[in-house]
Amino acid sequence: MGKVTLKDIAHEVGVSPSTVSLVLNGREVRVSDAKRQAILDCARKKRYVPNQIARSLVSQRSDTLGLIIPNIESRFFSSLAKNLEQRLRREGYALLIANSDDVPANDAALVRLFVNRGVDGIFLVAAGGLAPDAALAEMLSSLPVPYLMVDRVLEGVAGDSVSFDNVLGGYLAAQHLLEQGHERIAIVANMQEGTGRKRVQGYEKALCEAGIAPDGVLELQSRYYIPDAYHVGDAVIATGASAVVATSDNIALGLLKRF
Repeated sequence: MGKVTLKDIAHEVGVSPSTVSLVLNGREVRVSDAKRQAILDCARKKRYVPNQIARSLVSQRSDTLGLIIPNIESRFFSSLAKNLEQRLRREGYALLIANSDDVPANDAALVRLFVNRGVDGIFLVAAGGLAPDAALAEMLSSLPVPYLMVDRVLEGVAGDSVSFDNVLGGYLAAQHLLEQGHERIAIVANMQEGTGRKRVQGYEKALCEAGIAPDGVLELQSRYYIPDAYHVGDAVIATGASAVVATSDNIALGLLKRF
């Protein structure tokens, strides 16, 4: 059996395909209650599934949004994708997810791909640091659909954003260790990215308030990957630090594996 169409339902009930379409979409149409119910019953019996592509051509909406993330294997980003998809599904939207591999040049290509696919909007967790890729910045300035920067906010790009207070996060982590009596505190962060640099700023602020001068030897670089942090573990031990601020879950897991 082929796919059931509006014409099939219209033929069986004895109305026009446009009437069937209006009834199934909950729109106003001059038809009796009996006919309306007959259309709904027929659609249910035949297991009619709306053609989303055809709907999009009429409504100029795809009810689809796009999410670009740097690393789909990251616990943070996979959790973000899962929760966003579940919420959007409840609201009647589908979510397309793309992985940039944390390469800035890929962001522009993925934004273009989503626009060509007809998404109604884009959630962007940008790759790299604070400065956007030139091609991406130009594309975002003339994007035909809304976009939202998530977690990583690109400097110089005007647009809505949702992000954490990374300075406060680094500050609170360092402050907690200071309150436990630690004074020689290391920090492992991805200082090649804006989020990591801001967490280091918060860490340094807490040290300064405690009368401790920040020491570059205690500030160690690691990408947000478990193996990277694992290999930094020896350098942390060599600093003689009594405690360490791990600026992401993956960095913490990598250090724990080493220690």
